[in-house]
Amino acid sequence: MSRSYVVTGGGRGIGRAVVERLLGDANTVVAIELDPAALVWTDSHPAGSRLVAMAGDATAEATAEHAADRAEAGGTLAGWVNNAALFRDASIHAASAQEVLELIALNLNPAVVGCATAVRRFLAAGTPGAIVNVSSHQAQRAVPGSLPYATVKAAIEGLTRALAVEYGSRGIRVNAVALGSITTDRHEAFLARQTIETVARIEGDMRRLHPIGRMGRPEEVAAAIAYLLSDEASFITGATIPIDGGRAALGLDPEARDVEPPHAAP
Repeated sequence: MSRSYVVTGGGRGIGRAVVERLLGDANTVVAIELDPAALVWTDSHPAGSRLVAMAGDATAEATAEHAADRAEAGGTLAGWVNNAALFRDASIHAASAQEVLELIALNLNPAVVGCATAVRRFLAAGTPGAIVNVSSHQAQRAVPGSLPYATVKAAIEGLTRALAVEYGSRGIRVNAVALGSITTDRHEAFLARQTIETVARIEGDMRRLHPIGRMGRPEEVAAAIAYLLSDEASFITGATIPIDGGRAALGLDPEARDVEPPHAAP
């Protein structure tokens, strides 16, 4: 029997790339997306009924349960990817504590709901399964002004480890990927609002921040996630894998010796 997967935030960018990768030749993938407009591309997709588009809120347990139902109708539920996220900056001196807590919940709740739904379905079916949570380099190296986002990503990595040790003996693997900067529609839209000089500075900064010399591509993230969901990764659980072009390994120091400017790797 074919396999099925659920991907939250599956309408754009990284989520869409993951959906495309997991479809393969026979799998069913349910893409949950808050914005219905982000799912228009699924209408004419060659995968046909194997690609199930669901407009809904990934923080709602009813949405997650419905997605699981539709996935299981297409094949054995084998994996769940918690990718949905909202980017809203806040500093604790300027925002109320309640506002910060609400922003944290906006990003943490979808991961908790997704994990809970997936674990329950795997246990009920008596089949092994895998979950991949999407984290960020900010879980370890926070960016000023991004307190809610950095806090959530650190929590998601803790959630990943806790679930891995609790359910590993039941055949359920849980891992996370910690992303560097990835070229997505959101990033391109951000650059489009900047001046030519600012764009040049940002692009130079991105090359310096990533030892590989460039930003990542959604397809590269999707390849790593697909591997972690596959049987080839059957002995990997509780891990947070950096998919960041070496960003987490880089130490920036004003006394560092000058080196030849990096050229973008292919």
